Amino acid sequence: MNNNIKSNGRASARRDHYQDVTDRIVAALEAGTAPWRRPWDPEKSGGPLSPINAVTGRRYHGINVLLLGMSQFSFASGDPRYCSYKQAKARGWQVRAGEKGTTVFFYKQLRVEDRDAPADGEEHTRNIPLLRAYTVFNGSQIDGIPEFVAPTIEEAPWRRFDAADVILRNSGAVVRIGGDQAFYSPSTDHIQFPPESAFRSPQGLAAVQIHELTHWTGAEKRLKRDLTGRFGSAKYAFEELVADIASCLVNTELGLPTDIENHASYVAFWLQRLKTDKREIFRAAAAAQKAADYCLAFHPDFAESEFGSDEEESAGGDAPLVEAA
Repeated sequence: MNNNIKSNGRASARRDHYQDVTDRIVAALEAGTAPWRRPWDPEKSGGPLSPINAVTGRRYHGINVLLLGMSQFSFASGDPRYCSYKQAKARGWQVRAGEKGTTVFFYKQLRVEDRDAPADGEEHTRNIPLLRAYTVFNGSQIDGIPEFVAPTIEEAPWRRFDAADVILRNSGAVVRIGGDQAFYSPSTDHIQFPPESAFRSPQGLAAVQIHELTHWTGAEKRLKRDLTGRFGSAKYAFEELVADIASCLVNTELGLPTDIENHASYVAFWLQRLKTDKREIFRAAAAAQKAADYCLAFHPDFAESEFGSDEEESAGGDAPLVEAA
């Protein structure tokens, strides 16, 4: 077992987790790889690769998807399952000696008495955001765990070839065809696509459809993201970061390509922002997860499937770090 973790699987060292995560993301971007992109061939990896908890079967969310996606295990082994040492032990499984785990984060609100409230006889409480770090291990690192069997297309019908069309149609988004660019226009609340013949493959078209739909989710009457930024501005770059991560989350679930080309200036600006604000990637990942969930809910089969955060809510937003006891 990794000597740097407690028996309950929680990271023992007090560290600046925001900075650690940001440093990893920055290093990957500087090396030329956006870590939320899927760097593997799903047909050769053995099935769906959205990380799930090996015990609960629930999907990991937000920043945890990025962190687990940067691990070699999900795509090297074809096993998307992870769990803590404590969870494995409770099931009679054994993490092999010497195996190194991956840190993930869970977020919850802790309700406490507000000592600064006026002494008026009323009960006053406030919520304190709590961010906990845990170490988890991939199924390929655990002895005794049942063999992973990927769901069939009947069990996961949202991975059918027409999934993006189903989502786009059910969203009710206004779509116009024409021109040589794909974009979402906040002013007219419509999505524009070039003719279908302009795309190299149906899968490429589907991936772009999802990307633009994630922008569409940000409108005031939907998820209320700030879409007022002009090209080259901080707001514009942040929205592109959110949409890029969100579309990768959705496309991974649907089995679509995630290698949509970005303007080089986006990546440069992302690096600049991440280096100056260690919480930016947490905010972007949280917003991206909301956008991805919004889109996936338009597929009736996926909406009926069990999906939600793990034991606690995924880390995200602008919550200050509070070390777990």
